Amino acid sequence: MYDVDFGNLPDNANVYESYVVCDDKLNRDYRDKNVMISISGGADSDIILDLTTKIRKQNKEKMHYVFFDTGIEYTATKQHLKMLEEKYNIKIEVEKAKMPVPLGCKKYGLPFLSKQVSEYIERLQAHNFKWENEDFETLYKKYPKCKVALRWWCNKWGDKSKFNISYNKYLKEFMIENPPTFKISNKCCNGAKKDVAKGYKKAHEIDLSIVGVRKAEGGARSSIPSCFTEYDDACDEYRPIFWYKGSDKADYETFFNIEHSACYTEYGLKRTGCAGCPFGRDFEKELQIIEKYEPRLYNAVNAIFKESYEYTRKYKEFVKQKESE
Repeated sequence: MYDVDFGNLPDNANVYESYVVCDDKLNRDYRDKNVMISISGGADSDIILDLTTKIRKQNKEKMHYVFFDTGIEYTATKQHLKMLEEKYNIKIEVEKAKMPVPLGCKKYGLPFLSKQVSEYIERLQAHNFKWENEDFETLYKKYPKCKVALRWWCNKWGDKSKFNISYNKYLKEFMIENPPTFKISNKCCNGAKKDVAKGYKKAHEIDLSIVGVRKAEGGARSSIPSCFTEYDDACDEYRPIFWYKGSDKADYETFFNIEHSACYTEYGLKRTGCAGCPFGRDFEKELQIIEKYEPRLYNAVNAIFKESYEYTRKYKEFVKQKESE
């Protein structure tokens, strides 16, 4: 009825399931509604674009393909977007950041280690925390408006909880000996992407947002219970390849001959997004790649994230020293 060829799919249960569910969403539940597909230029995004264009056959004018430019994007990513437009005969709208990452870092602080760690440190810094090695009760009396972050600092979230500072080996000991001398925050992507996406959804009356998120990537994604979330006060969100593992991605890419950007095929990157982000575990390797292929971008990210890079390197050396004792 909807001209979706379910017979032309790889022999893979997760891929087949994603087509069935996506067909149900796009050609039934949201057939006459506005749908926004976030296009990042990354590998997962490439699959999302291919999948949605194959499935949605009617009301294509209500499909909004959008790229959010954070202010520190790879040239290869922007070139890839142009190729995608030609390949799928679509228009990818480029939404500029309200506050690009460089300005966000100046205003709020630099990212360090992870979004969660950065958020707790930001809360402590906001209360002029002195990085003291005291028990929770003592510190809570000194900083009564910083309970959640103090629980992180004092490992009060339960044994082996990922919400404890101990989840990052020797981090507390390191920070006591080496208090940060710069502002730390996870808010740099708010004005660069999150706020922009929120504004776009409102302006275009988006009913369904589609994103290329996979549970297997771990992190905050691992706590999401399903591929679909329905909201009362915001547009719903659908994650078509949420259950895909690496092998499922490979099957899809091979069967449909998916072509990724030069960031993957030439540079050898494992991820894209905000170039050189200190949240990346392998940011040192990424920096080497950026320096080789996009030297101007390399100079930019080093100017933006310099203090975070240096602090992270110092922390990693601290861990090595502790482990060798």
